[in-house]
Amino acid sequence: MSENSALSEIHMQIMWNRLIAVVEEQAQTLIRTAFSNTVREAGDLSAGVFDLGGRMLAQAVTGTPGHVNAMAASVNFFLEKYPASVMKPGDVYITNDPWKGTGHLHDLTVVTPTFKDGEIVAIFACTSHVVDVGGLGFGPDGRQVFEEGLYIPIIPLATEGVMNETLMEMVRWNVREPVQVEGDIYSLAACNDIGSRRLVEMMTEFELDSIDELGEHVIENSRRAMLEEIAKLPKGTYENQMRIDGYNDQIDLVATLTIADDGIDIDFTGTSGISEYGINVPITYTEAYASFGVRCVIGSTVPNNAGSLGPVRVTAPEGSLLNAPFPCAVAARHAIGQMLPDVMLGCLHKAVDGIAPAEGTSCLWNPVLYGGHGVAGKVEGEASIFTVTLFHNGGTGARPSKDGLSATAFPSGVRNTPVEINEAISPIVIWEKEYRTDSGGAGEHRGGLGQVMRITNKEDAPFVMSSMFDRVGHPARGLKGGGDGLAGRVYQTPPVGEVIEMKAKGRQRVAERNELTMAMPGGGGYGDPKQRDAEKVALDVRDGLVSVEAALADYGVVLAADGAVNGEATRQARGV
Repeated sequence: MSENSALSEIHMQIMWNRLIAVVEEQAQTLIRTAFSNTVREAGDLSAGVFDLGGRMLAQAVTGTPGHVNAMAASVNFFLEKYPASVMKPGDVYITNDPWKGTGHLHDLTVVTPTFKDGEIVAIFACTSHVVDVGGLGFGPDGRQVFEEGLYIPIIPLATEGVMNETLMEMVRWNVREPVQVEGDIYSLAACNDIGSRRLVEMMTEFELDSIDELGEHVIENSRRAMLEEIAKLPKGTYENQMRIDGYNDQIDLVATLTIADDGIDIDFTGTSGISEYGINVPITYTEAYASFGVRCVIGSTVPNNAGSLGPVRVTAPEGSLLNAPFPCAVAARHAIGQMLPDVMLGCLHKAVDGIAPAEGTSCLWNPVLYGGHGVAGKVEGEASIFTVTLFHNGGTGARPSKDGLSATAFPSGVRNTPVEINEAISPIVIWEKEYRTDSGGAGEHRGGLGQVMRITNKEDAPFVMSSMFDRVGHPARGLKGGGDGLAGRVYQTPPVGEVIEMKAKGRQRVAERNELTMAMPGGGGYGDPKQRDAEKVALDVRDGLVSVEAALADYGVVLAADGAVNGEATRQARGV
């Protein structure tokens, strides 16, 4: 390589890194200005910059794979309706169309063109999950998308800097939390605006009139790097399937993954058909999480953009659960779609031993709690009107060389929302939030633990929980001799009387003075539990992660009264 070529490569890399910094500031602006806790506290968002052909050039590190990868496809839908040639400075566009956005009505996607010296040079896009869009509320009980809330097609949010007040008034009158939702819409527009300003500053600094050359460099280098990683894999076809709870009936996720010279093809033929409830998944969301599952272990260090995403191609038969057509109900599409990385990792485990972890909880345990007159039936006396979404999760699967992560949201990557925040914006009280002992699957490497939460309404009034949980009937499976994670459980406990078991999915009433308990699932273990270091088991017992009884039954480890390992008894228990 000549000196000039080397300098050119370095120059391109500096600009590429700067571009990533631009979109990260874009995402952080969204977090800092968001009104709802789903964005501000949990980080349920995405942000990125696109060329005029709709190709994603860079994404923010902050955000979820479902939002980012689905948004990568959605910008093209905006450009089909509003080509770059008709966009003007100050224009902003919006939609929550599940099939042209990120999979359900609760996600708002906003697209903004960027101009420099009067010429359009790029497009910024962002997405965030808002607390409410009206309708039945966030949950799986709808039978058609029309029941699930306000459906906004791809339309202008602002035209040459003037906000679409008709749209904003429609939003205010159709949602339960108008201040939060309107505030989030403005924060989406603001973060794109910051991205646009920073890009123009960057272009001015580097004396660029266009980012086309940089975009080609980004995409081509990423595509080539991804193909180089795929070339290291054994060519062939690998299958995997996973059975999960579904709504009323269990469902099967079936995948065939084919590794070839020109990329990886994923086919979900054999997967269960569409549901009559809101757990159906639009194809863009299926593509997002299936491709993410592959990229967790293949090309994980290659930046995420149109170039690196292109070699992973995803298909699912129309009419299947993973390619649900309009107007299927889709509000809880994440309860199914977030299982797909585990399905993909199961395929890749068969291709390359030791590359993939055991299964984890995967789907979020994020209940939506509603209170107030008419929500939970007749309410005597005063009762606050509230809507609050709690983001939480169980454990991830153990890894080939490490334990699983406890109470961690994989693959979505969102954070647990703080107890204090949820209590500050609603009358709920969270009495307990702690690890669930023995919930992680036993193994040489232990599965991550779930958590237990106990919740009441301090006003002694009933409230409603809309649940979208899984891994209650079908726990996360262990790998290579590892044990399954503990299944989840949801129930309410009255002051007097027996425990009332609750469904994993659906809108359900929690009676006044009753205590709601969510016991979240654990991840599967990896490897023979009898191969786990006995001292690690003893430490887990001291930390309350594993019980004394499970230490003996699952790991063959005998502990003395002081918690130390009884070496001779342990060797006998393990048959050594």
